[in-house]
Amino acid sequence: MSTYQVVPMIYDSKEQIDAIILLEQQCKQLDSIHLKADLDHIGKKDGDHALLCYRHRDLVGLLSWYPSDDVTGNINAIVHPHFRRQGVFRHLLKRALLDMQPQRINQLSYRVPQGLSPGVHTAQSLGAIYDRAEYSMQLVNEVLSVVEPPELTLSLAEAEDMEFMVTCSSQAFGDSEDWTREYFMQTNEPSRVTYIAWQNQLPVGLVRVNSINATTAFIHNFCILPAYQGQKLGRTALSILVDLLRKQSYTDIRLSVVTENKRALNLYRSVGFEVNSEYHYFNGSL
Repeated sequence: MSTYQVVPMIYDSKEQIDAIILLEQQCKQLDSIHLKADLDHIGKKDGDHALLCYRHRDLVGLLSWYPSDDVTGNINAIVHPHFRRQGVFRHLLKRALLDMQPQRINQLSYRVPQGLSPGVHTAQSLGAIYDRAEYSMQLVNEVLSVVEPPELTLSLAEAEDMEFMVTCSSQAFGDSEDWTREYFMQTNEPSRVTYIAWQNQLPVGLVRVNSINATTAFIHNFCILPAYQGQKLGRTALSILVDLLRKQSYTDIRLSVVTENKRALNLYRSVGFEVNSEYHYFNGSL
C-alpha cells in the first residue's frame, strides 16, 4: 500500500483533469461498461469532493462524494481494471471517511453501474445492502410541443414558499417533514434553483434545477401534490421547465428516475427524455 498516494483533487488543475479523462478512456477500453468520473460535478469550484489515487505518476483510482443530507455521503468511484482488488478503493475510502467525519456523516450510499460485478462485490464486502436502481436520462427530443394552459405557471421559489416545499415533497416522496426541511436547507446553494408550479393561484408542485455548468442542467425533486396528480399537470410543468431551460441556453438537460417508477419513466419519455445508463445503489454505515 505504500506505493499508493492519495491527494485531493484541485478543481481547476488541467493536469489532474487530463489524468481523469485518460483513466475514463482506459476503463472504457478494458471494460464493457463505460465508467464515468462525473467531471461536471467534481471539476468545478464548490463541486463534489474528489480524491485521486496515484501509483508512482499514474492515476489508478478516483473517489468522489457529496452529502445528500446531514448524515449520508454519496460515493462514486473508478478504479483502473488492472489495479482492482489491490486495495485502491479501500485506500481512497479510508481517506474519504476522515474527510466526512467533521460533517457527522454516518451513512454511505455507493453508486455502482449496472453490470459492474466488481463494484457490487466491493459494496457488499463493506456491509452495504442493495437499495434501489435508477435510470440516468437525457433530453434527446429536439422538437417539443409545450402545452401551457393559462392556469398552470412556474415561478421561482421565494423564502415564504419553504413550508409548501416541505409539505409537497414529503407527501409526494414519503419522507418526514423534518428530514425534508433539513434536506432543503442543506442543498440551498447558488447553483440550485427551485420553481413552484401554480394552478389557479394555488401551489400544486415543485421542481428543482441544479446548474452543473453553463450548458448542463440536472432536474430533480420534481413532484406534484398527491391531490393534484393524474391531471397531466406534471407533464405540462415539465414541458414548461424544459422550454425555459432551453431559452437559458442549456443544451444538456438530465434527470434520473427509479427504474421501478414506470409512471414517472413514461412521463419523462413523453417529454423527450431517453435512458442512457443505469445505476444500482447500495447503502451501508460507517
